[in-house]
Amino acid sequence: MRPGPAPFPPPPADPLPAPAALSARGLTLRPAADADLPWLRLLYASTRADEFAPLGWPEDAQRAFLDQQCALQHAHYLRCFPDALFLLLDGPQGPCGRLYLLRRVPDHLLIDISLLPPWRGAGIGGALVAAAQEDAAARGRGLHLHVARGNPRARSLYERLGFRADAAQDSASHLAMRWRRETLS
Repeated sequence: MRPGPAPFPPPPADPLPAPAALSARGLTLRPAADADLPWLRLLYASTRADEFAPLGWPEDAQRAFLDQQCALQHAHYLRCFPDALFLLLDGPQGPCGRLYLLRRVPDHLLIDISLLPPWRGAGIGGALVAAAQEDAAARGRGLHLHVARGNPRARSLYERLGFRADAAQDSASHLAMRWRRETLS
């Protein structure tokens, strides 16, 4: 019998509050729970939809593959970042995104930020990243992340928020970007 997915760690003692701009829209941040894993599979699949659309895979094969990839990503995040904040963004009808953030020295790591398609392009991702920047700045730290090379919209957002490329940390598939608290305006 295969073991189930690794459980999320307990909620942090020092959570990240939802930015005021998002709270005003009825959005809240909360710790992810094991009961959220089915929804997280749907979110993960939505982030890969454009990549898989032209492949013509049967729907059940695509779903099985993406569920497997999501499970591997989940296990990787919990194994490599056990002290991270694993947060879900809730809207009026339920979860609509996630923010995974590792608070560490010298810089925090924005592990993952994902939104369901209807919530993209509305300033929500930018508000979440800005909240992570403010959290890092309040602790005297910077923030870094990795963005898929094939995601120019996200890269443009990060550049507008003051992130700069960090070629020393690049990989073939992702561009490393770093933000220093001195650039917070």
